[in-house]
Amino acid sequence: MDNIEVKRIVRERYAGAAKSCCGDTAPAAEQSCCGSAAPAVEKSCCGSGAGATFATTQQANEFYKKIGYSDEDLKSAPEGANLGLGCGNPVALATLKEGETVLDLGSGGGFDCFLAANKVGKKGKVIGVDMTPEMLERARMNARNGDYSNVEFRLGEIENLPVADKTVDAIISNCVINLSPEKDKVFSEAFRVLKPGGRLMVSDMVLLSELSERVKGSVAAYSHCIAGAALKSDYLGMMEKAGFKDVKVVGEITIPEDFGLDDPTVQALINDPAYKGEWENLRRIIVSVKVHAAKP
Repeated sequence: MDNIEVKRIVRERYAGAAKSCCGDTAPAAEQSCCGSAAPAVEKSCCGSGAGATFATTQQANEFYKKIGYSDEDLKSAPEGANLGLGCGNPVALATLKEGETVLDLGSGGGFDCFLAANKVGKKGKVIGVDMTPEMLERARMNARNGDYSNVEFRLGEIENLPVADKTVDAIISNCVINLSPEKDKVFSEAFRVLKPGGRLMVSDMVLLSELSERVKGSVAAYSHCIAGAALKSDYLGMMEKAGFKDVKVVGEITIPEDFGLDDPTVQALINDPAYKGEWENLRRIIVSVKVHAAKP
């Protein structure tokens, strides 16, 4: 797959998630993330790290508490903002301060943006960038419903950010950069828009060793945050090459044994004879990391 095809696949997948996930205004037949009538394939893109789905809102919330979200976080964002697409809580470790400007790369329904907005206050600003119009529509609706006047959502690609140079204090991102076929450009753009002394905090999926060629070529595996993941050492190296200093992994979560068993991609890996043994190997080599870096 070339880069254009990869982006098309990811955009279509997330457009489906925006239309089907836990929306307080969506038709009942489309409310699928936390257990309704929509087909399993339309459920969360990256829920619990690489494609797991949840039968109930309670199950989703329990997982999110395990990866760093508090009960207060889960209650404070507008209903419909948490689409179950993350693999960590970048806001908790971003040391956000009142009055700061925060940028969220791949903002989805706006969940992390709203948490950040609560931290920076009315004098601060949060910008969410997403390449999927359907996600932007949902995020803007959530902002209106929650009366978040300090949050703005912009259409754009994280490889070409619609943000001016040196205007952002902190950047957050949650299980999104792994989907980019040009991660080096993402980190270069992040470095460009950060102010000197600004910081980057991401939660993302990385690999401890190489994927098989079969999984690398799987469309479903790519859109589920698996095939696009980079080696951990390469991921950190790209951040350093972009100019970031003090690049540190501050948290790491391995995939649970029962992770994603109801997800169609996982089922394909488990049940298809051509993929025999792939899932067990994936569980060993895919991890969710929280990484912090700073711009000098």
